[in-house]
Amino acid sequence: MNRRQLLGASAALPLMTIIPRSARAAPGPVPFDAAVVRQMAREAAAKAFKAPDNKLPDSLKDLDYDRYRALRFNPEKALWRGEKLPFEVQFFHRGSFYTNRVDIYEVANGQATQVPYQPENFSFGATPPPPAGADLGFGGFRLHAPINKPDYYDEVCVFLGASYFRAVAKGQVYGLSARGLSINTGEAAGEEFPQFKSFWIEKPASNANSIVVHALLDSESAAAAYRFTIRPGDTTIFDVEMVIYPRVEIKNTGLAAITSMFFFGPNDRKEVDDFRPAVHDSDGLAIFNGRGEQLWRPLHNPRDLQISSFGDRNPRGFGLMQRQKDFSDYQDLESSFERRPSLWVEPIGDWGEGSVQLLEIPTKEEIHDNIGTFWRPKNPLPAKGELAFTYRLHWGPDQPKPSALAIFSRSGIGARGDDTKLFVLDLIGDKLKSIDPTKIKGVVTAEKAEIRNIVTQRNPQNGGWRLSFEMPVKSKAPVELRASLMQDDQAISEVWVYRWTP
Repeated sequence: MNRRQLLGASAALPLMTIIPRSARAAPGPVPFDAAVVRQMAREAAAKAFKAPDNKLPDSLKDLDYDRYRALRFNPEKALWRGEKLPFEVQFFHRGSFYTNRVDIYEVANGQATQVPYQPENFSFGATPPPPAGADLGFGGFRLHAPINKPDYYDEVCVFLGASYFRAVAKGQVYGLSARGLSINTGEAAGEEFPQFKSFWIEKPASNANSIVVHALLDSESAAAAYRFTIRPGDTTIFDVEMVIYPRVEIKNTGLAAITSMFFFGPNDRKEVDDFRPAVHDSDGLAIFNGRGEQLWRPLHNPRDLQISSFGDRNPRGFGLMQRQKDFSDYQDLESSFERRPSLWVEPIGDWGEGSVQLLEIPTKEEIHDNIGTFWRPKNPLPAKGELAFTYRLHWGPDQPKPSALAIFSRSGIGARGDDTKLFVLDLIGDKLKSIDPTKIKGVVTAEKAEIRNIVTQRNPQNGGWRLSFEMPVKSKAPVELRASLMQDDQAISEVWVYRWTP
């Protein structure tokens, strides 16, 4: 999965044949509410899926990465520029990596009006502009708001490529991505890439602190309608309401899907020749399951594809976190990995039985998104059904604190001799500051492996505690590990879970 392309090259959206605007009736305002998008999705799912049409002028078909980046929108032409509203919208041009046509509408006073494609609003660099009168639509869009300074509109989120979107909170830079829907992710038969084909953006009031975006998604197996309520801030919140209309029975659905990158870190530096201590957009998967248990699963760049499944009923939350937040953790002046957001999914209502799935894909370069996670319902989505899901996305420094349990802040793994691995786990949290140190005990278990020399001690460098242990390596099979801190019989930390692979 290529980070530069956001997997946009893997799929393309249906688009209209390029014809002069004068030959097409100019769309006027039409009544609009959320029910309109749901009805469009319902009607689309009742028909056979139409294969994408990727027609583009020859000058835009085969651009390399740098030439595509030279297709720039003029910020002075942003939607609502000069109207003193809390948001502005800028648009992406189509070309090579993003061939999908996306139609975008402005909604004001209950009326939707299509935002016209105007080539004069873009600069094209060395690429010849499209023919006069061509109506290409857009590749996607981005929202700007004064999130860091009251007098400057920073980019706060972007919808671009298939059903991918990204966001940042105050003081952050882009990192991991979310997806509207994933289908057959990790399956041997191949993944299906649903795609947003139309957006409706509601014009905000002058005193609004949120903006509403509606989206229509389509794919071979399903159509879906979305309503995003977006609130930028110290943590940027997306309230997501989605309704799925399957064309066929879908056995392998991914809800609230997240895509990220993990190249290497202190738990995984074998064969790494790099001046930086770590390179990743996320360092672990956090889960707050329906049983009230909190899990922390450090990420790994494996030699072979690894798929982990965490069975659950009515999960309280899960997400990919970036817990290492100091420059010293990365030493990268350009990438600013310490400023990449964490993304926490908070289901609203009961999601029933299913599992949090984690995919870890081998990669030899940091340009690839090789980590994926999502909720997979236990039962298939029935053909011709209508299924609604609501959830909240928290883009920010960390997951919302569900309890006072200590958390694992760093996981280090190294060799202790030729046939033994040493695990060093650091924990932080206010709960560790008030407990009796004589009653703290580290508990570590492993499937089909021996655990030796469990040690717990204060860590004066971070004000927390350190748990370490050794594991002799006697086979080449993966080993499932669990660790936590206990005070008598009471858990005082989340549970660290890890799959060690040779």
